[in-house]
Amino acid sequence: MTLPSELPLITSLDELTRLVESGRRLYVRWSRGPRTDLGETASTDDLTGVPLPGLSVNALDVEPWWSSRPVRLWVARRLYDYCHLRRSKGPGVRPWVLRGREVGRGPDNEPLVREVEPIAWVDARVIFEAEEEVARQRGNWGPLDRTAGSGAEPSR
Repeated sequence: MTLPSELPLITSLDELTRLVESGRRLYVRWSRGPRTDLGETASTDDLTGVPLPGLSVNALDVEPWWSSRPVRLWVARRLYDYCHLRRSKGPGVRPWVLRGREVGRGPDNEPLVREVEPIAWVDARVIFEAEEEVARQRGNWGPLDRTAGSGAEPSR
């Protein structure tokens, strides 16, 4: 994993949307950051303690089935679905964008990546905007937080 001395900060949902529209193999990771993850390039399954072959991430690339729907909504949902990790993983956990090579899937079917290139931090304001965007949608969306009802922690 290479780490620039200072990662830029993405400060709006529109800025993150433009980044997603301009690139491929982009992911978001909720952790204490690339410096902490540097050298690890592997996550651990929280349930079993089994080391995974890469870092657990969530894909930002738009899937073909999303069709002509707004990319901004796609990006908002990708952030919103995992925003509970900032609380469940403890102090200092925040999202950052990276590019990587998928090497497998984790126990929650999340991508596992290696050859990580950190791109940028995601500011808390972007998460707030994502939450607002999702709240404007019809339907009952909620973060993918298994801890709310089952007592199990998601892998990360």
